[in-house]
Amino acid sequence: MTKVLFVCVANSGRSVMAERLFRRDAGDRHAARSAGSAPGAAAHEEVLAALAEVGIDASDHVPHGLNDEAIDWADVVVATCDDACPVVPGKHYVNWQLPDPKARPLEEVRTSRDEIAFLYCLVQPRRGDAINVRLQLRPALEPVRARQHELRVMQREGLRRCAAMVGGDLDDSVW
Repeated sequence: MTKVLFVCVANSGRSVMAERLFRRDAGDRHAARSAGSAPGAAAHEEVLAALAEVGIDASDHVPHGLNDEAIDWADVVVATCDDACPVVPGKHYVNWQLPDPKARPLEEVRTSRDEIAFLYCLVQPRRGDAINVRLQLRPALEPVRARQHELRVMQREGLRRCAAMVGGDLDDSVW
């Protein structure tokens, strides 16, 4: 089991979405936590709403501080920030550079949520692959607003690959 720690500054937005989406999709095969270098008071309402739309209740989330215990627990650290994200030396470290959802309209938070789900789908281990190796395979993406169409095409292909991994098929009529 690989233990993944998702970090950002406030542990109120990006890292919450990443942790909860990862938990949903990884089940008991891998473990996830999230933390922030300067934890906020609560998860952003827009983040809770965006997660609820995909069936994830994160209303119980309490922001956690990034401390030695969390770092020691993790095998892999995924930084979700696009600004002053904490760096964790001595761990396999990946930076997804996602925009901060704080005070953003729900539509923009949905886009961030979908990008996180897409990034996770690309890194999901299969057939025993170690997740910390597969995390390196994610494409370098610019901010979503600048490349929305390209991201949607990539999402479709990523979802098609994910569906194939689990023996399903992607219905193109939903796109």
